[in-house]
Amino acid sequence: MKLVIFDCDGTIVDSQAGIVLSMNHAFKSLHMTPPTRAQTLSVVGLSLPEAFSVLAPEAEYETRRELVERYKNAFRELDHDPSETEGLFPYCKDIIGQLAGRDDLILGIATGKSRRGVDRLIEAEGWQGIFTTIQTADEHPSKPHPSMIHQAMLETGIGATKTIMVGDTTYDVEMARAANVGALGVTWGYHHRDELEEAGAHVIIDDYTAMPHTLDAMFDDLSQTS
Repeated sequence: MKLVIFDCDGTIVDSQAGIVLSMNHAFKSLHMTPPTRAQTLSVVGLSLPEAFSVLAPEAEYETRRELVERYKNAFRELDHDPSETEGLFPYCKDIIGQLAGRDDLILGIATGKSRRGVDRLIEAEGWQGIFTTIQTADEHPSKPHPSMIHQAMLETGIGATKTIMVGDTTYDVEMARAANVGALGVTWGYHHRDELEEAGAHVIIDDYTAMPHTLDAMFDDLSQTS
C-alpha cells in the first residue's frame, strides 16, 4: 500500500476569500492595520499562532492570541454560508474519488486547519471514510514541522518511500522534505511555482487531472531510490 497525504486550504479547497475576510476582521477589530491579501495568503498553511507571529511580529503575545480568537470567530460566522467563500478546486472531487477507489492507495490529510474545519468539509462533500488518517493543527506543531506526516505514516503503517505529500505551499514541501517523503507541489493554490521549486518540490503540476499518473511516476521513482 502507498499513502497520499493532501493539504487542505489551497490544495483541496479554495478558501482564500474567507481567509482574507476573516483576517481583515481580526486586525480591524483591534484597530490594527490588516495585512495585504498577498501577505495573508503567504501564511496559509501555518497554524494560526505561527501565522500571526509572521503577520504581526511587533505585537505582544496577548495581542496575537486575541487576533487568533477574533479570526476564528469571524471564520465561524462564514461557516454558516460557505458557498460564497469556499469551494473545491476544479476536478478535485473527481480525482480524489478516483484515487480513493484504488486498492493500492490510502489517502490522508495534513492541514493547518482545525479538526472542526476538516470535519465540516468532509460532511459537506460526503467524504466519510475517504481519508484514513487526518492530521490537523489542533494536535501538531505548525508546518513545516514533519509531525503530521510522521503520525500519518505511524497510523497507516506505511513508510517514507511509499508516502507522498501533496500541497500548494512551501510549508507543505518543506514538511515533506523534512519527513523524507515525496513532495508533489500544485500551482493552483497560494504559493508560486518558483517558490515551490526553491523549497524542493520533487514534481509540480498545474491541474488535478495530471495527479494520478504523476503520483504513479513519483512512487516508481521513490521505490527505485529506496
